[in-house]
Amino acid sequence: MSSQPMKAGTAALSLAALGVVYGDIGTSPLYALKEVFGNAHHPVPITPDNVLGILSLIFWSLIVVVSIKYVAFVMRADNKGEGGIMALMALVLRGAEGKRYAPWLMLLGLFGAALFYGDGVITPAISVLSAVEGLEIATPLLKPYVIPATILVLAVLFACQYKGTAKVGALFGPVMILWFSTLGLLGIVNIVQQPHVLTALNPLYAVSFMAANTTLGFLALGAVFLALTGAETLYADMGHFGRKPVQLAWFGLVLPALTLNYFGQGALILHDPATIKNPFYLLAPEWALYPMVALATAATVIASQAVISGVYSITQQAIQLGYCPRMEVRHTSGDAQGQVYMPGINWLLFLAVVGLVLGFGSSTSIAAAYGIAVSMTMIITTILAFIVVRSLWRWHWLASALVLGVFLVVDLAFFSANIVKIHDGGWFPLTFGFGILLLMTTWKRGRSLLHSRLLADAMPLEDFVRNISGSSVQTIPGTAVFMTQNLSAVPHALTHSLKHYKALHEKIVLLTVAAVDEPVVPDGRRLEVARIDDRFYTITVRYGFMDQPDLPHALSLCDASVLAFDMMDTSFFLGRETLIPRLGSEMALWREKLFVAMFRNAGSAAAYFKLPPNRVVELGAQVVM
Repeated sequence: MSSQPMKAGTAALSLAALGVVYGDIGTSPLYALKEVFGNAHHPVPITPDNVLGILSLIFWSLIVVVSIKYVAFVMRADNKGEGGIMALMALVLRGAEGKRYAPWLMLLGLFGAALFYGDGVITPAISVLSAVEGLEIATPLLKPYVIPATILVLAVLFACQYKGTAKVGALFGPVMILWFSTLGLLGIVNIVQQPHVLTALNPLYAVSFMAANTTLGFLALGAVFLALTGAETLYADMGHFGRKPVQLAWFGLVLPALTLNYFGQGALILHDPATIKNPFYLLAPEWALYPMVALATAATVIASQAVISGVYSITQQAIQLGYCPRMEVRHTSGDAQGQVYMPGINWLLFLAVVGLVLGFGSSTSIAAAYGIAVSMTMIITTILAFIVVRSLWRWHWLASALVLGVFLVVDLAFFSANIVKIHDGGWFPLTFGFGILLLMTTWKRGRSLLHSRLLADAMPLEDFVRNISGSSVQTIPGTAVFMTQNLSAVPHALTHSLKHYKALHEKIVLLTVAAVDEPVVPDGRRLEVARIDDRFYTITVRYGFMDQPDLPHALSLCDASVLAFDMMDTSFFLGRETLIPRLGSEMALWREKLFVAMFRNAGSAAAYFKLPPNRVVELGAQVVM
């Protein structure tokens, strides 16, 4: 009796995982094989040996990189159920605490996160564009409408983001079941006509191809890698569904469907080499072309949705960990904690995607930019995973080196093959990633400097409390909450408040928000309250990197016998600093100016922490950096 609901729950989660986790890798058949043999720069000649060799390379890459590395191994390195590069970085820093190389690992993890943003721009562009390009196969007369149609689909996709994935999530799984079933069926129909393509399941064909075509085979790896894009998503989205449903969906449907479709395309190319202009769409009979374009467009929209949601999630995690300014975050589901919408990120991402589509003009051109960011992220994941197995899992160094070494060799091979794409478009995700990394490190460093400046001018809290206790400062009823980064010093907002109002509330709370290296902090560990005297208290509120900050809710958890909160009788005092850059600071002047611009445009702390607007008082101060 008890196992039946569990099986039903796993099946439902596996269905949902199809729509969210596998959209990206599931749409790779639209362009991967076409780029191997139809690439304008270094196409692989269409011969039986080459086709079988490439099919073998694709299949065994899916087995080694996706099935073994990610599904069977990396997904075990979860941070209390959550995956992704930021969660892995937090896990690694816990294992490397106090080590000299810890800052470098942090920087490496941040760069991996920054590269994910580049993937977030490229995936919607190449996926939707490659689907809409099926119109050209129907009739060349529709070619001028491909770019406008792509931008229209993207505009609708981004305009609907505010509704949240919860509204349309129920459709994702069934659509992707239809998609993967269609991939498999079209593959089988064509394999039946050329059944000898199945001999490519033998890895010796991949080895023979690479041995016979050393240089060309190396360059072909850059296009073969397109079949693996989306593998990082398996790990990043693991927290939404759990490890088992993601694994079940991969081995039960996705891997078989992808294998059948790639082998079906290979059979079609062997039968008629001219079909290389778009082997995916030419798998289908002529009458099914328009339905296939519609289904492919739906699948690419779903794939894009998953990456866009991932960008929201990673931005939210970066804000929580202190690497990104506060931004407006809207929660789109009352049940699913991770479903958020960020308007600023959404429209910046849309503009970047449209710029990419207009700038590159075709999926083939964008494919040149695709791969290098993902392959670098995979290398970073492997390096961080090595630290996890050594420091936290306590593997022997030899076992760690052997297992992770194999993964790293494969990752480096794909990365090396993608390096040649830098001139043809690979510069875009690298430039984009370095730009995001610069912003994140500037914000972190700038906040640290600002904290130091404020701390240098602040009075120790103990001295302040001692002086106030013997003074005749007027007391007014109610509770005042002063937000601060340092509970041992008096916040500037408190000294300014006393200077202006010549009075203090009967209860004064210094509150700090601490980010911890775990996804979610249970309410039982949310607060730490310390009483200084009858008037002064300090509170530390802890949030994990997947938590949604809500200070009124957190304060409601206070033990009433220690400190009771009535929101209608509580005022929140926030400092609003005006920053002035200066020469000779610990940070370059241009980075100071960049930080000041980011600081000036950061979202409101009151809105971010869900403070009641009519209970917030902001007090300004000038700070010279």
